[in-house]
Amino acid sequence: MSKKARESFDKRQSEGYNVCAMREERIKKEADLTVKPSPLKILMFALPIMLTGILQLLYNASDIIVLGRFASDVSAGAVGSTGSLINLTVNLFMGLSVGACSAAARWIGAKKEDRLDRVVHTAICLSLIGGVIVGVFGVIFSRSLLVLMDAPVDTVLPLSTLYLQIYFAGMPFNLLYNFGSSLCRARGDSKNPLLFLCAAGISNVGLNIFFVAVCKMDVAGVALGTVIAQMISSTLVMVHLMRLKGHCKVRLRSLRIHKEALGDILRIGLPAGIQGCIFSLSNVIIQSSINAFGDVAITANAEASNIEGFVYTSMNAVSQACLTFTGQNFGAHLKKNIDIILRNSLIIVTLLGLAMGLGVYFAGAFLLSIYTKSPEVVQMGLERMSVICTTYCLCGIMEVLVGSMRGMGHSVLPMCMSIVGVCGLRIVYIYTFFAAHRTLVNLYLSYPISWVATILAHTVCLIVVRKREFAKIDAAQMQKAYA
Repeated sequence: MSKKARESFDKRQSEGYNVCAMREERIKKEADLTVKPSPLKILMFALPIMLTGILQLLYNASDIIVLGRFASDVSAGAVGSTGSLINLTVNLFMGLSVGACSAAARWIGAKKEDRLDRVVHTAICLSLIGGVIVGVFGVIFSRSLLVLMDAPVDTVLPLSTLYLQIYFAGMPFNLLYNFGSSLCRARGDSKNPLLFLCAAGISNVGLNIFFVAVCKMDVAGVALGTVIAQMISSTLVMVHLMRLKGHCKVRLRSLRIHKEALGDILRIGLPAGIQGCIFSLSNVIIQSSINAFGDVAITANAEASNIEGFVYTSMNAVSQACLTFTGQNFGAHLKKNIDIILRNSLIIVTLLGLAMGLGVYFAGAFLLSIYTKSPEVVQMGLERMSVICTTYCLCGIMEVLVGSMRGMGHSVLPMCMSIVGVCGLRIVYIYTFFAAHRTLVNLYLSYPISWVATILAHTVCLIVVRKREFAKIDAAQMQKAYA
């Protein structure tokens, strides 16, 4: 090779290396959540999580829409009414995925790679074990649980049972994706889980239409379409984690339960999961009360709550962003950033909740008409939206306060406050005031009343947690300075 050709080759190699180095540095800065946690940075991190959650909701929404259009409103209501029961049975392990995200984020911020590696592989094992446990339980007990919820025996019960049994059979794929995406978010990557779910979501819609409109499979068709879509998303996220270089890389030969890492995950995840289960239990009780109003009320509630889910998911994304940012900054002992993250997250979630909640309410008639052609269903759905959508920002504020405490390693205290403030108050309300004044609007009022009470309780808890943890950080920094 001539001298000129060699110089040209070396130049191209150098330029290529510089481009790769610059790209790696840019990705590293984007993933480092301890640098300038501005409102824009938090929002840009939360946005893919919002879209990911919205796509997950589209699984169920597309099920209901396709059934409403190509089958019947009874089939749509039967599928929609299973949401609270599904959440009741899976929320324990979904809480553990939150614990995995919190633990991984803290060890990334503290730069302890060995602890992080054990958390990652323990989390993946938990997702598979949990998926099998929940799946077997759901397949066996679906009908019995629906009977306890007073599902109409002649219409809703057989359809809901069939949907749940197929859905639960695919639960290992569901949990594997959710744990995998939590690990991605812990390392500052909220975009790739969205891309994986996009592929699965498009597949889900197409499969639903094919199975129901073409194959006439009714609820079995939409359940099967959802399971196949979950298989796609879980496969994509696992391949991505196995190909990573750096934080949260998965190696199949290293998959095992590490006792210490399990403790890290359970400390945050178990209270979060218990809280989610008890939340769902209160919703199951509310669903049982709604079932007493008949098929139209069941369908209207299912479709309205499905629409509201898009608002909740968007606000919950801000809470997850707050948890992840707080976790990394807590691990790095950056107290000032923790306060900035909380303030910015509260501003974002309040504005987002007001804008989306009011927007959904005022567009409620149009949105409900996408699901159903029945004027009675639309009218009863609007009754629910008039109470819940207009006050939904309160739920977002509550979630952000919890996210901040979990990011600092505290989950038991917010769990207790949530159980008493949300679940306990709702149950008391249902068996007292609602029992004496049985209208749907009075039933739905239990939501905003419980949110306000729980926000007040969480605010007090957060002040206590902040004071305690900041004192520990000061002591650690002083000890390090004199070491």
